[in-house]
Amino acid sequence: MHKPLTPSATTVLAPRRQLFAWAMFDFANSGYTTVVLTAVFSAYFVNTVAASSTNGAATFYWTLVMACANLVVLVTAPVLGAIADFSGYKKRFLLGTTVGCVAFTALLSTVGRGDLWTAFSIVMIATIMFSSGENFIAAFLPEISPPEHMGRISGYGWALGYVGGLLVLGLCLWYVIVAEQQGIPAERYVPVTMLITACSFAMASAPTFLWLPERASPKHARVRVNYLRIGFRRVGETFHQGKRFTDLRRALIAMTVYHCGIYTVILLASVYASKVMGFNTRDTIMMILVVNVAGALGALIFGQVQDRIGSVKSLIGILLIWTLALLIIVAEQSRSGFWVAANLIGLSMGASQAGGRALVGQFAPVDRSAEFFGLWGLAVKLAAIIGPMAYGSIAVLSRGNHQLALLVTIAFFVAGLAILTTVDERRGRAAAGTMP
Repeated sequence: MHKPLTPSATTVLAPRRQLFAWAMFDFANSGYTTVVLTAVFSAYFVNTVAASSTNGAATFYWTLVMACANLVVLVTAPVLGAIADFSGYKKRFLLGTTVGCVAFTALLSTVGRGDLWTAFSIVMIATIMFSSGENFIAAFLPEISPPEHMGRISGYGWALGYVGGLLVLGLCLWYVIVAEQQGIPAERYVPVTMLITACSFAMASAPTFLWLPERASPKHARVRVNYLRIGFRRVGETFHQGKRFTDLRRALIAMTVYHCGIYTVILLASVYASKVMGFNTRDTIMMILVVNVAGALGALIFGQVQDRIGSVKSLIGILLIWTLALLIIVAEQSRSGFWVAANLIGLSMGASQAGGRALVGQFAPVDRSAEFFGLWGLAVKLAAIIGPMAYGSIAVLSRGNHQLALLVTIAFFVAGLAILTTVDERRGRAAAGTMP
């Protein structure tokens, strides 16, 4: 009838080639974050595609498309993760989402002025594929690293991701500078950056699919299985065992709250820079380059710190840096203060995202890793809906008052920090069976 899952627990690190192959996916998909979501297409969407909108509505449309994409991921992530665990097909799911993201990123090159709903649909599907892929690649972490090294390995992956984002963004910056010098308008050079991003993702993800093995075996011997029903059933079992995973639940709530702030910064940094600080496309790309360098350093440094002092303590320190950075932006309202804050944001962004991924890996039973990372995806995508929508709504209601919207963003970090202090790391690992 059913055969058990091939054990995926590990007490030693996977071979270096497999660690590299896993980390290379972070390298590959980061161009989508830096170019599409943060530096180029977000500002292009607000300033060109939806330029006819008034009173902050263009910003609201951008936050709305992100909210719709993340709502789909929020609903589907745990179930798809449970199906991937049961079927042993995490790698196939990862391949499907990668192909989808690459294809729809390339389609963004067809979007121009006034193509609001076409752009809305394409970027929504691309973001769904991108975000789902993040969950599937993260689910391999418990298979390639023992818990005591997850902070470092996750940090390496995230740092390599920032390097990938830097390279793709740097290539796009070079092209933008050349295009602007020749008098080419954004409507012609932004589409090319979308093709650069799509091609880079496709090529850089090749090592992942060539060298990262699928260790899990299917949990069934029958040919025909209703995976959808099984997925819902397994997620239901996890929720019914909620008392066992108290600290995971608290950690996910904390992540939901403080990720409201993180996603707001990721999605609206270029909008804030252009609307409030007067940055042009070149300035914005330079800012994101600086943030990526700082992000790589933050992921590397705090990954080591996390393995030494614990995930919860290191994340608390990181959230304090986030709060300080945003307070500087609100208080200074100058370019010099903005650049200082940008570096602090970079350090804390890489550290908080890599650290959160490692903490979930420590709290996840090894035979349900994709499902639990699906719950992680649910948490952070719920945040990706609430945070940016809150910012966008305040921008509309206050007729473009971005400083007021930023104050709400700070509150998310403070509240998340408070909840995180209630998480008992040792108890959470004991519940998952990942204590040494």
